[in-house]
Amino acid sequence: MADKVLEVEALRAGYGPAEILFGVSLKLARGEVAALMGRNGAGKSTTLKAIMGLLPPRAGQVRFAGQEISGMPAFRIARLGLGYVPEDRRIFTDLTVAENLEVGRRAARGHAAWTPERLFEIFPNLAAMRGRRAAAMSGGEQQMLAIARTLMGNPDAVLLDEPSEGLAPVILELMAEAVLSMKREGIAVLLSEQNFDFAAAVADRAYVIERGEIRYDGSMAALEADPALRAQHLTL
Repeated sequence: MADKVLEVEALRAGYGPAEILFGVSLKLARGEVAALMGRNGAGKSTTLKAIMGLLPPRAGQVRFAGQEISGMPAFRIARLGLGYVPEDRRIFTDLTVAENLEVGRRAARGHAAWTPERLFEIFPNLAAMRGRRAAAMSGGEQQMLAIARTLMGNPDAVLLDEPSEGLAPVILELMAEAVLSMKREGIAVLLSEQNFDFAAAVADRAYVIERGEIRYDGSMAALEADPALRAQHLTL
């Protein structure tokens, strides 16, 4: 894969005595959107946390922009240009939209910087509430803010954990457009996702994980065209 941004090889990780990931491997190229799909408990969020340094890998390698990052603390990985939006968002609820964005600001590295004005073009809902405290926003609006704050760090790649979960259809459309905007800007996106329609709308590539192992690695179009494979690994 040309111009690889993220390479994960034979990654193993877990919590306490329980091992959750059993040799996960995946790759992500610049400007590519890949969906990591699977049922609840399959290991999607654990994979993202292990890549981001929030969970120490037990074995395997993680390389970002050609640099080995396995075992690095999360703050150092973030400074290298890997953004992360957790499932629980973790925005600062006592701060306004504008203040949350300022908290995330970091200098751009060789490309046009993300600014609040550019982000408001993608998330017009946020523009109308820039002075509102995050605690007074809906879950979907908070999700938009979490992604916008991450983009203020000018990342080269972003990990999104369940970005569509619990969102109304109109917000889902905005979220899909945000992911496609990142792709157009050359940002690589790895999203953990259970909503197949959302993933199919934005992703070029799919990885299906089951019981901590990758069971499918290929194009999203091929997965979309194979109902038997989806039924085997994705349906409840």
